[in-house]
Amino acid sequence: MNTASPQVSETLHIQTASFQILAEISWVLGKVSQSEVEDFLREIAHADVIVACGAGRVGMAVRGFAMRLGHLGKNAHMLGDATVPSIGKGDLLIVASGSGETQTIFDIVAIAHKNGARVALVTGNIESKMGKLAHAVVHLPAPSKTKQVEGFTSSQPMTTLNEQCLGILFDAMVLMLMGQMKETHDTMWARHSNLE
Repeated sequence: MNTASPQVSETLHIQTASFQILAEISWVLGKVSQSEVEDFLREIAHADVIVACGAGRVGMAVRGFAMRLGHLGKNAHMLGDATVPSIGKGDLLIVASGSGETQTIFDIVAIAHKNGARVALVTGNIESKMGKLAHAVVHLPAPSKTKQVEGFTSSQPMTTLNEQCLGILFDAMVLMLMGQMKETHDTMWARHSNLE
């Protein structure tokens, strides 16, 4: 009986795969609008309370952003956490959805909108039903499950590229907010949990 591991016949080198992914991310992020991002950041700056939401792997990127907003001194929460407060006028719901059509997330957007909260959205589909309710929209032109990008195809499976770009976009926004809010590495560390 042969117990040897099966050999992969066509293996990409890790550097080749990594550079291919980085090239795709650069292509997408190179098309993001500075003015849309600035509008999005203004919503954050003026919000009393921020609640963030997203589904699946998108939700993981959103959670990381909500955490950094807390480190910046904002009253920020991730939907689903037990400590999420009510939101209304003066507050902000941050949403990410590649398609802008995910029904469970749209329902949350509609509730926030009805309660008077503002909505800031990152999506690949600005004409989506979420896009129509949002007060600020950043178009992230990565392929989603419902909308492809003309002239561009990702080598990565499913919506991986969208999720990668979203995480980096949010980290870039953090850098921009740090400058605007006069925050530093040290001031942000001071707000990090010390229960670890």
